Amino acid sequence: MTLRRGTYDATEYAGTSRDIADVLIIGSGPSGATYAKYLSSWGFHVVCLEQGPWVGTAEYTGDRDAYEVSMFGRWSKDGNVRRLPQDYPCELSESDIIPVMYNAVGGGSIHYGAQWPRLLPGDFRVRTLDGVADDWPLTYEDLVPHYERNDIDFAVSGMGGDPAYPDGAAPPMPALPINAYGRRLAQGMNRLGWSWWPAPNAIAQKNTQGLVPCVRYGTCEAGCPNGSKSSADITHWPVALKQGATLITGARVREISVDDKGLASGAIFLDTNGVEHHIRARVVVMAANGVGTARLLQLSTSARFPQGLANSSGLVGRNLMLHPTAMAVGVYDDPLDSWRGPAGQNIHSYEFYETDTARGFVRGAKWISMPSGGPLVASTLVPHGPTGAHGAELLQDVKDVLGHSLLLIVLSEDLPNPDNRVDLDPKLTDSSGIPAPRITYRRDQNNINLVNWHLARAREALEASGARQVHLHDVMPDQPGHLLGTARMGDDPETSVVDSFGKSHDVPNLYIADGSVFVTSGGVNPTNTIAALALRGATEMVRRAAEQEVA
Repeated sequence: MTLRRGTYDATEYAGTSRDIADVLIIGSGPSGATYAKYLSSWGFHVVCLEQGPWVGTAEYTGDRDAYEVSMFGRWSKDGNVRRLPQDYPCELSESDIIPVMYNAVGGGSIHYGAQWPRLLPGDFRVRTLDGVADDWPLTYEDLVPHYERNDIDFAVSGMGGDPAYPDGAAPPMPALPINAYGRRLAQGMNRLGWSWWPAPNAIAQKNTQGLVPCVRYGTCEAGCPNGSKSSADITHWPVALKQGATLITGARVREISVDDKGLASGAIFLDTNGVEHHIRARVVVMAANGVGTARLLQLSTSARFPQGLANSSGLVGRNLMLHPTAMAVGVYDDPLDSWRGPAGQNIHSYEFYETDTARGFVRGAKWISMPSGGPLVASTLVPHGPTGAHGAELLQDVKDVLGHSLLLIVLSEDLPNPDNRVDLDPKLTDSSGIPAPRITYRRDQNNINLVNWHLARAREALEASGARQVHLHDVMPDQPGHLLGTARMGDDPETSVVDSFGKSHDVPNLYIADGSVFVTSGGVNPTNTIAALALRGATEMVRRAAEQEVA
């Protein structure tokens, strides 16, 4: 094999028909990076195609005055706003929530808040427990060893013994400070007899794995300028590259190729000059997120796969779940230094996570406390009429809220609905002329009832904590936009796309490693589970390598 090891831009790619990667990964975020790190450690030659560049910590704005302004431009969560060369547009006219994604080495971990909960045991048995959605083809216990390994790999800070979970190993570092505003919410929860716990974050408190100790800027969601947040470009890719992996940036994949036996044989991609290349592979792993993976599988049509690759079930792109998230803002008389990080989460609560049918809906939500940010964010936290606040009124809002507030976030479970989906837009394309994804997503009445009920309880918690004002914000269109469910796992090929290890039912050398494979969404941030599923899939791929069909 002559494929060069290390990192290089797609314009430098000069592969030949003799070059064959053992495993080709599409996407370099947490799941793709997990596959790359572990497969390369076991001697496989791994090649990863990443559409974006390698972004350095010096480019992040979290330690600059321009930080909050940059969140409306270069660091917006919406690719339709950023419009960077590596972004692709999404058609969103029929979607209640914006899908959040980022194309760069490290993928979504550049933009995530590093909140590191696990799904709860009951999340894998929703059909059994509540008679809705479907059960997963695996259990919480199946993922425990991978969760615990990832706590180490992603340098997690947290407190062991959380009663919401079964007993197990504690995170490798103690929990980050919950800060004055986290303590204030905890006091209110205590008064009501409601449970809470210091929340886990993939944020370092010591020098480890290329990370440095957190200085609590509280700007985690636009890259950590201090290099303390565990994004995969820091924690995983340097190790994978040292072990011999190849990472090609600026590579826009337009199709997964197949051979005459119907096996995935590689990928066709465009470099930033628009030159087309074909890279061959024995096994292909999709890790392009719940929108990008569905889009690329639907683009990969052929006589053998007229509905798109791995789509005999017709479920590729369907059952999109985006985790509708609401917010309650508590405003207090005394200073709380509520710009201080992590952001990240301070405390979390599963008090109202499980189903209670007396509430009029099924499933629930995780609550978390977060900082309320700087003056620009503060100016948006007090609701006003359609024209908003101006002049003296706006300045008073900022004075009231800045440093004297906390955010209680309600991250709600999102039940799968086949009508919520990703497909190819008939008109919109990216800058290379490739059809763009069209997002169709509407909240159902169960979720509307769930969020309304939780916001009412959130008001009670904030008032019990001494808030003099409470402002409720219904589901936010750009929060958090988690991308789940569009290539679900299961045992039956007629009702699922991949098996419990992420292996395609239709294409035996094609794996899916990202949030696409979720059967249900749970009510927690999904990155920990995505990475745990990826580690489980990579381990099984190696265990059964001798019997793996390859192109």
